[in-house]
Amino acid sequence: MYSKPGSTIINGVFQNDSSIHAVNYNGSGFVFAPFSQGKTVFIPTHAADIISAETELDVKIPDAPSQSDIDPEAKSHFENLVAKSIDAIKSGAFQKLVLSRKELVHLAEADVVAIFQKLLVTYPNAFRYCFYDPAAGLWMGATPEQLLRVENHTLHTVALAGTQLYKAGEEATWEDKERQEQKFVTDYILSELTNYITNVTTTEPYTFRAGNIVHIKTDISAELKDVHSLHSVINTLHPTPAVCGLPKTDAKEYLLASEGYDREYYAGFLGELNHDFATGQPKTDLFVNLRCMKIKDNIAHLYIGCGITADSDPQKEFLETVNKSMTMRKVI
Repeated sequence: MYSKPGSTIINGVFQNDSSIHAVNYNGSGFVFAPFSQGKTVFIPTHAADIISAETELDVKIPDAPSQSDIDPEAKSHFENLVAKSIDAIKSGAFQKLVLSRKELVHLAEADVVAIFQKLLVTYPNAFRYCFYDPAAGLWMGATPEQLLRVENHTLHTVALAGTQLYKAGEEATWEDKERQEQKFVTDYILSELTNYITNVTTTEPYTFRAGNIVHIKTDISAELKDVHSLHSVINTLHPTPAVCGLPKTDAKEYLLASEGYDREYYAGFLGELNHDFATGQPKTDLFVNLRCMKIKDNIAHLYIGCGITADSDPQKEFLETVNKSMTMRKVI
């Protein structure tokens, strides 16, 4: 079940057979892919029952939760990892690293329907979803970041970085560290896609709000040279520097060796492949799986991360992850 940014339409895509379908990037369906290891789940259009409906939810937007009790051990572990990563960046091994961690929240009752309804009304400008697969488990989220959109041979993607708490009535002020981080992401995307795109246009960086958080964002549009290059384009973009680091391959290996846990589907991607399930039109609409959680046995596993550069401060970066965890804590 999912609803796109700015939309009041909920789409339900329900697999109607018991087969395990390999993902087909030239076919059509719904895809749910991990960050690195694990199974990519694919529901082909031909094996799905589809329901689309307009929502009229009378759900109160929940109040912001009080700040969670901070686990000193988790804080110390993450800050040490940030300090180690800053040293690695200063040594010249990386331009940027995106570190993450997981928080566990014990729930009296995991009311999935109520949580999804609150996601829908609380984060209208995000891609809000609830996904279940026997192997992947039950995942929910409200992600602000598009991996890519392809329609009529035109590709749209974004470069997103930097994080601040949203403050009503105040304009966000971005430090050089945050602007540099965002420029890394933009430059990387443009250089890596050179072989696949032409007629590129980009916006100036601007502040983008996602719930109680704001980021710096650049919109990128271009024409695909070959409509059959979608799989290569996705492999080039995923994982993005916004969830991994630069250089990407080395950063990914570093994270897998250093974070000490499996991201699973956090920082993977999900969405429609070559098919708009509401309209039936040939369109690809994929999102990076951020601001998400996995629910298992009445425990919510919250996944949160932050970008690290040479100018990062370990204590501030940990606090950033605490602030980001409020996105999901607000609805549970």
